[in-house]
This record gives sequence, structure tokens and C-alpha cells, in this order.
Amino acid sequence: MEVQVVRSSRRRRTVEAREVDGVIRVSIPATMSAADERAHVDRLVQRLQHRSNTSKVPLDQRTRALARRLELPFPSSVRWVDNQRSRWGSCSVADRSIRISSRLVRYPLWVLDYVIVHELAHLAVPGHGPRFWALVNRYERAERARGFLLAKGWGGDGDDWADCPAVADGSA
Repeated sequence: MEVQVVRSSRRRRTVEAREVDGVIRVSIPATMSAADERAHVDRLVQRLQHRSNTSKVPLDQRTRALARRLELPFPSSVRWVDNQRSRWGSCSVADRSIRISSRLVRYPLWVLDYVIVHELAHLAVPGHGPRFWALVNRYERAERARGFLLAKGWGGDGDDWADCPAVADGSA
């Protein structure tokens, strides 16, 4: 997608990116250095493209279909988030909400489904004990998805569920 940078003398510190007629328009202060411009433009363009990709995946529909098929509880809400740097997903049992890292949009849908199932299972069993893993393992590609995520760096460097012994040692 074409990127257009607009320098504005009225803009002092803020930067903004939005899509206008198929063009990503990035507005920056006129006084911004070329190096800062490149950094901001790259970051904002990536964020916009990421949001565009997540909007193509019907997260709520996938979650409800998985919950129904695997007989897991339904969440009150499920949404994409951009601020999870060390987790693939998270679940608040108290309000039954699930948040899924938008980083997963780059991976196959069966990996996304695994993370959704993992978070749905937390609605039934908050911890990571045997009952929890029995629910997660109802998903037919659970083992394959765990292997995929391990290959992507999940498990050994502080990423999701690394504190789960069954995952860290591969016995889940």
C-alpha cells in the first residue's frame, strides 16, 4: 500500500496514521528529523496493517464455534489486543473476557484456534492442572499448535504459558 507522509507546521509533537482512499497517510510535525520520521512511519504503518489484518479474522465467530464444538464455556467478550508482548492470549475469569494478541494474525488459523481454546479452558478451570489440560487437549491440533508456538520462541524466553510445567517440558 502506498504511504504518503504529510509534514505539518501546526503539528508539534504528535504523529498520526490513517488510511485515506487506499493510501496510508502519516501526519508528522514539520520539524521532525528524517531518522525520527522513518521510525515513526515504519511503526505506524505496521500498526495500521496489523489492524487491517485482524479485522479480516472473525474472532468472535471462531471463539463461539470452538466453545460450542468443544463444549467449553462462552466468554462475555473476546477481542484482539496489540499490547501483549509476552503472551499469546489472556483471560480474566472474573469478567469472563478473553484478549488475543494481534501477533497471532500472522500464524495459521489452527494456531489461533489453539490459543482461543487455551483461554476458553481457563473459564472452566483457572489453573494449569490436569483438568485444564484435558479440556485444552480436546482440540485436535493442540499438540501440533504447541509445537508450532515452541518453534516460534514460545516457552523458553518468558513467552506465554512458559511457567506451565506441562508446557515447558513438552508433556502437555
